[in-house]
Amino acid sequence: MDIKANLEAVKNSFINPDCQLVSVSKTKPVELLMEAYDAGVRDFGENKVQEIQEKQPQMPSDVRWHMIGHLQRNKVKYIAEFVHLIHGVDSFRLLREMEKQGKKVNRKIPVLLQIHIAEEESKFGFDREELFEMLENEDFKKFQHVHILGLMGMATFTENSDQVRKEFRSLKSLFDELKEKPLPDFVEMQELSMGMSGDYQIAQEEGSTMVRIGSAIFGARNTH
Repeated sequence: MDIKANLEAVKNSFINPDCQLVSVSKTKPVELLMEAYDAGVRDFGENKVQEIQEKQPQMPSDVRWHMIGHLQRNKVKYIAEFVHLIHGVDSFRLLREMEKQGKKVNRKIPVLLQIHIAEEESKFGFDREELFEMLENEDFKKFQHVHILGLMGMATFTENSDQVRKEFRSLKSLFDELKEKPLPDFVEMQELSMGMSGDYQIAQEEGSTMVRIGSAIFGARNTH
């Protein structure tokens, strides 16, 4: 497998060349990550804290680690000090834990709020009501150790591109709506993380600023 060629093919197929690529390296060995690193990748996405912990010391220090999977509250402390961006913040309780751990390491932890846009029940995320309720919460407004940089969403896993497009469009609409609202200083709408190997072009057409691509770069995922 030629990771460098795969990367070039992916980037050449981008509809928006300014969209940031996060190379999803979950289940892949460090040797393959180093191949991607040597080809210019600095942003790596993992969905398990244990894997980030294992790989981080073995990789160069300028790697930016993205936590893209469902994060349990009791695992936040293990990555609080160095994680570049946590994509899947899907509850107020999880955000509270990040505030607590950020305070301990004297750092503002960069995060995205995960919004539930898919029709599948298995996907995590805030619904609209929960999101606006949290934004108005007085405890939330006092946070000092999280930095909310935008939104993340995952479309339904389906061959129906119209449905995928509709879901991405709804997330972009929410993103634009929040941009116009008065928000606390630590909340900014800069990044819209949506799109994976199967739907990143649709996501880019609908306004994604960041895509998470694994299999198109590293091949099918390893199961373990």
